[in-house]
Amino acid sequence: MKIAISGLGRMGMQIARKLQEGGHTVIAHNRSKEPVAEMQAIGATAAFTKEEVVAAFQNEPAIVWLMIPSDVVDSELDDWLSVLPPESILIDGGNSDFRQTKIRSERVAARGSTLLDIGTSGGIWGYANGFSMMAGGDASGFKTIEPVLQTLSLPEGAYHRFGESGTGHFVKMTHNAIEYGMMQSLAEGYRFLKEGPYKNINLAAAGEVWQHHSVITSWLNELCRDALAENPELAGIDGFVAESGEARWTLEVAKDMSLDMPSIQASFDVRLASQQGKTNFTTKLLAAMRNAFGGHKINKE
Repeated sequence: MKIAISGLGRMGMQIARKLQEGGHTVIAHNRSKEPVAEMQAIGATAAFTKEEVVAAFQNEPAIVWLMIPSDVVDSELDDWLSVLPPESILIDGGNSDFRQTKIRSERVAARGSTLLDIGTSGGIWGYANGFSMMAGGDASGFKTIEPVLQTLSLPEGAYHRFGESGTGHFVKMTHNAIEYGMMQSLAEGYRFLKEGPYKNINLAAAGEVWQHHSVITSWLNELCRDALAENPELAGIDGFVAESGEARWTLEVAKDMSLDMPSIQASFDVRLASQQGKTNFTTKLLAAMRNAFGGHKINKE
C-alpha cells in the first residue's frame, strides 16, 4: 500500500521504517530534511513539501499518516486540506483530545475526505515488538488502511476499531491515564524500598524477583528494574516529570461526568508538583521510565 508518513520523530520514524521494510510504498515527509533523507536511504520516496506528497500519489486520493504534536494538528489539517484531492484519508496517529478529533473529522468530511484517529502505543519499542493501535472513524476508511495496521502490529502488537470518530483517541487517552497511575504506584513502591526501615535493599534485585510471574509483573516494572540496575541512585536525574495532556483530558471529562478517579488524579498532581520543584526518588524514577519507553527527555540535575 502507498502511504505518506508526515512527522518523522521518535515514533513516526519507526512507523515509516517498519512499513517500508514491510513492503509498503512509503512517502516520507517531515519539517526538517534530515529524517526524510534517512528514509530515502532505505528506499522511501522523499517529499520535502506537502505538494510533493500529493504528486507522489499522482493526484489520486492520498493516504497521509500524521505523527505530530496535538497542538499543531489543526493548522496542519488546514494545510493538508488545501492541497489534498477529495476522497483522501488523513490519519491522526498522535495523542489528540478526542473531543477535538470529532470536530476535526467533520471539518475533513466537509472537504470530501476522511479523518481516522488511531491512538498509537508502543513507544520507541514498537518497531521491534509491534505497535498497539486504537482506531476510530469511518469503517470504510479503516478497512482501506487495515493492511498498514497489520504490518505495524507485527510481531506482538494489536489493533482494533472501536467505533465512530474520536473513539480511538478516547481509548488511547484512557490508556495513558491508566499508565500515569501504574507508573506512580511502581515509583512510590521503589522509593519505599529505598527509604523505608531497611537500608541497602537491592532495588534492581527486587524488581527482578517481581518480574517473574508476580502479580505486578509488567513492562513498566521491567523498565524500573533495568533503570535501577544501571543507575541505582538515579544520579543525574532532577525528577521533573512532564505531562503530555492525556491524563488532564481524562480528568476533565471524568469531572464533567461525575466520575471519581482518585488514583489518576493523584498521579497527575505529582507530575504538576514536580514541575514546581517538588521532586524526590519517586519522580526521578517516573522520569527514567518515560525515557525508557518513549525516549522522552530527562532533565539533568
